[in-house]
Amino acid sequence: MTIERTVRLSFGSASREAATHTNLSAVRSDGPVLWVAGDETATIERLVADDPQHPTRYGDETTFRLAELVDLPGDAEEEADIEGLARAGGFLWAVGSHSLRRKRIKDRHEGEKALRRLAKVTGQVNRQVLVRLPVTEVDGLPAPVREVTVDGVPQRAAVFGTHGPDLRDLLADDEHLAPFLPLPGKDNGLDVEGIAVAGERVYLGLRGPVLRGWAMVLELRPTVDPADPGRLVLAAFDDGRPYRKHVLDLAGLGVRDLCPHGGDLLVLAGPTMDLDGPVRVVRWHGALTAAATQVVRGALLTQEVDLPFGVGTDHAEGIGLLDDDPSGARLLVVYDSPAPERLHDHGVDADVVRLPAR
Repeated sequence: MTIERTVRLSFGSASREAATHTNLSAVRSDGPVLWVAGDETATIERLVADDPQHPTRYGDETTFRLAELVDLPGDAEEEADIEGLARAGGFLWAVGSHSLRRKRIKDRHEGEKALRRLAKVTGQVNRQVLVRLPVTEVDGLPAPVREVTVDGVPQRAAVFGTHGPDLRDLLADDEHLAPFLPLPGKDNGLDVEGIAVAGERVYLGLRGPVLRGWAMVLELRPTVDPADPGRLVLAAFDDGRPYRKHVLDLAGLGVRDLCPHGGDLLVLAGPTMDLDGPVRVVRWHGALTAAATQVVRGALLTQEVDLPFGVGTDHAEGIGLLDDDPSGARLLVVYDSPAPERLHDHGVDADVVRLPAR
């Protein structure tokens, strides 16, 4: 493991009060800015680098509410549990976890009350969305907007999962994933925790389920509904299905994030259950040009770097490429439940990790 340095992420008072800085779940670098999201809100945060070439601090936060950009299926204030961000082709993408959740047993709960909480499983419709937001320059910085015209062509913010079937509906008859849909994400149920976009391809990494040690990545082809420019629909693959499945030998770990690098995907791998570690970055070679379903093992996978984790703290949740130096690309790593030494008055520290030279 090669942690070169830490980078300070500074947030405004509203995000600190919402504990976004301690619940970071997604990150993407975009020139002079950093896009981040937490899993307790329905917002995307933009932070600005102090030095785009060698950032040591990101601050000057701007908050973008999803409900002001797209039509969400639920209440505007209901959390979307954003677990992945991607930046490609003039758009910023965000995906909710699509997971169910089980009530926690807290310290004050005993006996039957504790057992009743464990029996309570709920869902939130705002978690079941895939969002594509056009990005334009506002005051010299990239900003997501509801609509923009590019080369005379209007581009609208669009969402999959608000009108018509969502991803959980499409998976209801899937021979691998359907049995896990009633399970909460932390119980090895369906849990989307990463997104990568390359051209027309959208990859969704699943933290769960992990099937006999095999993790899964879904590949989609979202397109704009010609009858509704604010709606995304999924194009069918050769077998008629609106998704393609890839399985990865991650030694029992699930996918916690995805990040494109050249024609490859960097996979942040970590436990699917409520465990601390191990956590590592693995390279899926040739992922972005795969022409069919892949069983990803052997030479298609190489381990890049192990990441730190603590006992109940420092759970790596997001990775974003900062640069592609020939001596080794640098990743920014953000953590959920950060250790106390990462916290400061205005936010939290992230790690910059160097990958092996290719």
